[in-house]
Amino acid sequence: MKIDWKGVMPAVTTKFTDNDELDLDMFQTNIEAQLNAGVHGIVLGGTLGEASTLLDHEKRQLTKRTVEIVAGKVPVLMNIAEQSTKGAIEAANKAEADGASGLMMLPPMRYKAGDRETVEYFKAVANNSSLPIMIYNNPVDYKIEVTLDMFEELLKCDTIEAVKESTRDISNVTRIKNRFGDRLKIMTGVDTVALESLIMGADGWIAGLVCAFPEETVAIYELQKAGRIKEAIQIYRWFLPLLELDINPKLVQNIKLAEVYTGIGTENVRAPRLPLHGEERNEVIKIIEKGIKERPTLPDYKNLQIPA
Repeated sequence: MKIDWKGVMPAVTTKFTDNDELDLDMFQTNIEAQLNAGVHGIVLGGTLGEASTLLDHEKRQLTKRTVEIVAGKVPVLMNIAEQSTKGAIEAANKAEADGASGLMMLPPMRYKAGDRETVEYFKAVANNSSLPIMIYNNPVDYKIEVTLDMFEELLKCDTIEAVKESTRDISNVTRIKNRFGDRLKIMTGVDTVALESLIMGADGWIAGLVCAFPEETVAIYELQKAGRIKEAIQIYRWFLPLLELDINPKLVQNIKLAEVYTGIGTENVRAPRLPLHGEERNEVIKIIEKGIKERPTLPDYKNLQIPA
């Protein structure tokens, strides 16, 4: 499937049973909620998906099941977060064999690769897979920045098509547009600067709180696309305290707790993560309960007139 890099693509959480097995029933419930809200793609195995704790056969099971559930309606992307180039190529080939439409790729894990090493890592995967690739540029959390000069080299690979822009510098959207035009599609990757990034020209949003609030997230995207910025801002202002749960070391626990409150998830995480407890949990619950109490009435965002 050719990927149209636009719209909202949730970085979905991985659901677990009380016995620490994959909970594919609840996983399907959440994916169907995303599809019903009008998302434009699904991203598996990211930070929110607890990728570092998943076994190889579990990643493959999730990919195959998601491909079945979406039934061609939207692309399914698998995240590649590996320690070696060899491992990354193998993971990419497995994702392709299991039906994934594309890849989201982090720089090498653990080892802090230099610029040349990082470029060669990405290029090696691109040269050994036919899937379109979105580079995940998150120097805040992963300590390696993919600079514009590095993208200049990377874009010699036709299958490197997009960036998940998570530098938290909104002006970087303009720098990328000025340098590469539409050759490098931009998917904003930080919930708390998402609307600002979209207004400045980002093509789409790899979202986190969408896991619990899919309709509100898609509504913001569709409203700004239709030029109804004021309405998008109103929803976004309501959403911001919830979105801030995504820029926190406990983002997985935070968002899974929010999914419980909206009825499309469970609180189960995989150790060493543990569910929130005590005052920390109470504070997150206050934010979630206030958000739900004040939840806005959404316009018919699926049928907006988009300016030519």
